[in-house]
Amino acid sequence: MKIAKEDRTTEVLSFLRMQLNLTRRVEELLEIYKTAKPYPHLVFDDFFPAATLDALLDELPPLTSEKWVHERHDRLVKSNLRSAVDLGSNAFQFASVLHSAAFLYFLSEITGIRPLLPDPFLSGAGYAIVPEGGKFDVHADRNIDQHSGLQRRLAMLIYLNKDWKTEYGGQLELWDQTGTRCERVIEPIFNRVVMFEIGDKNFHAVCPVTDGLGVLRRSFQIYFHSVGTNFIGHNSIYAPPVYQTKGPLGRRIARDTLPPFIMRTLTKVLKHS
Repeated sequence: MKIAKEDRTTEVLSFLRMQLNLTRRVEELLEIYKTAKPYPHLVFDDFFPAATLDALLDELPPLTSEKWVHERHDRLVKSNLRSAVDLGSNAFQFASVLHSAAFLYFLSEITGIRPLLPDPFLSGAGYAIVPEGGKFDVHADRNIDQHSGLQRRLAMLIYLNKDWKTEYGGQLELWDQTGTRCERVIEPIFNRVVMFEIGDKNFHAVCPVTDGLGVLRRSFQIYFHSVGTNFIGHNSIYAPPVYQTKGPLGRRIARDTLPPFIMRTLTKVLKHS
């Protein structure tokens, strides 16, 4: 007689302070995660209650706010929330659930990474916006949290883009472990959640957001950690330069030589000319 595998899904989810939409058992998700190509990852649709993410959007600061850190260079054009202390009440509650012991246990069940630790400082995480023309070239994520020294193990991306169309760009690309070939493309649609394992050869990219359409690519990001042993910390590792998209030479020279406020003014003038 064939013995049915134990289904622990209901038990695992019973401890959470938020309802999740799972269409597969946690045991199935673990197998999908471990065997996913080009490296371990999972993709969920309609994962969180829609009202919860609507509340996050309502609290999203405007890009003109001082709460943002703007990164603008050849390989990366995006904006990140300056600090976790700038979260609104709904975003704070949401992040608290994601950092809770129950949610960490759930993540361990579907990834096999034990034990996972939270990031209350949201270092390099929280709200993120990729503006028109923005992108993130092919890279492997920084593997260390610069506040705590913990090893980054898992990234979770929660997309907040309603009515997103393919022509808007901004897709997440998962590349092979040489950083030379894209193997999966994921649209950043509202309430789609992507989890992937962080590793020195786990290359990925954000396609350029189409300029001139008035769209911003919005997401909420969380990193999870473990106590690292025998690893060397590093910042982002980029793919070979031949696979990176570069802007015009003149613009790159100006960005490297002009003061930031002049560069911003020049960019606005060129955009509207």
